[in-house]
Amino acid sequence: MKKDYQGKKVLVRVDFNVPLDDQYNITDDTRIQAALPTIQELLDNNAAVILMSHLGRPQKKKKEDGSIDRDRFTLRHVVDHLALLVGQSIEFAADTVGEDARQKADAIRPGDVLLLENTRFEPGEEKGDEDLARKMSELADYFVNDAFGTAHRAHASTTKVAQFFDQEHKSFGFLMEKELNNAEVVRSNPQKPYTAVIGGAKVSDKIGLLENLLGKCDYILVGGGMAYTFFRAYGGKIGNSLVEEDKLELAKELLHNATKKHTEIILPQDSVIADQFSNDAQTQTVASDQIPDGWMGLDIGPKAIKRFSEIIEKSKTVMWNGPMGVFEMEKFASGSIAIAEAMAEATKRGAFTMVGGGDSVSAVNQSGESDNISFISTGGGAMLEYLEGKTLPGVAAISND
Repeated sequence: MKKDYQGKKVLVRVDFNVPLDDQYNITDDTRIQAALPTIQELLDNNAAVILMSHLGRPQKKKKEDGSIDRDRFTLRHVVDHLALLVGQSIEFAADTVGEDARQKADAIRPGDVLLLENTRFEPGEEKGDEDLARKMSELADYFVNDAFGTAHRAHASTTKVAQFFDQEHKSFGFLMEKELNNAEVVRSNPQKPYTAVIGGAKVSDKIGLLENLLGKCDYILVGGGMAYTFFRAYGGKIGNSLVEEDKLELAKELLHNATKKHTEIILPQDSVIADQFSNDAQTQTVASDQIPDGWMGLDIGPKAIKRFSEIIEKSKTVMWNGPMGVFEMEKFASGSIAIAEAMAEATKRGAFTMVGGGDSVSAVNQSGESDNISFISTGGGAMLEYLEGKTLPGVAAISND
């Protein structure tokens, strides 16, 4: 990130896509906190900082009359909290590249911070409109991308804008550098034994990741709803558990290829099952391939927890993406919390541990072990695609001339 920012205007793409309650109060400021080191570095170098971000999906969640819900999706909601964190007043522009943004960008002085309105209010943002990107670029002398969470999108503010800056005038922010450096540890240079813990609802969501991990990992521990597609593929009884009937052959193929590539895919030996999808449901623990009709698997069981934890704790590199069950319900959170605790123990023993994906991160936070994990990624989809081996447009736009 080292450039001569002294007295210059710097356009920074941040990720302020934070959750808000019904009164538009921020309920989790993790993403804003993650951007602070880059903002502070620029202010320390006497730069004028112009921030831009998206918030939600205003183009997809319009009002009944077809107009954008500006009250709900305005970035004005974050101004006061950002000012508190940065320790100074924040100027706000009522548009992204319109007259107000241009006037305030022209008037900004070194040491000031300006936040532009939601980039997704612009219809060309998600289409990667080059004219919109050019207008964004005209606001500043430098461009810094510090929004890893949107690096897999070829949007105007994340990717296209970078082409209007030469290599000397664009760079990654500290968060992007940190995300990429840590992801590279598990993608290219993992210490063995290397264990991946993969959960979530569907095999189809994780095909690319699973295929990319075969031959790299010593162990892949599979939990969540996706595990039952594997059990069903080999004739197991899974009751009313989640299953992708059209992915049974794929599940068999993944297990076959894993054997050929010397990666052991381990499925949960037992499951906590319920007679309905509710925290008030009746529950019992059974073998994962012997679930009675009318019951569904909603968490990994104690035998699976014990085996998964033992493997994690003896590993030197551990990557986790996707919860082990419906952790939002207290009755079915034990598996995910146990994984977080096992990863924390592995970290204490010298392992490199990384968690990526919103639900996995939430589970770690719920467990109270977030400070005991080597790295927690802010980018769910972006991290998933990066670990699948894909090139992220937002990364390529900075890395390549």
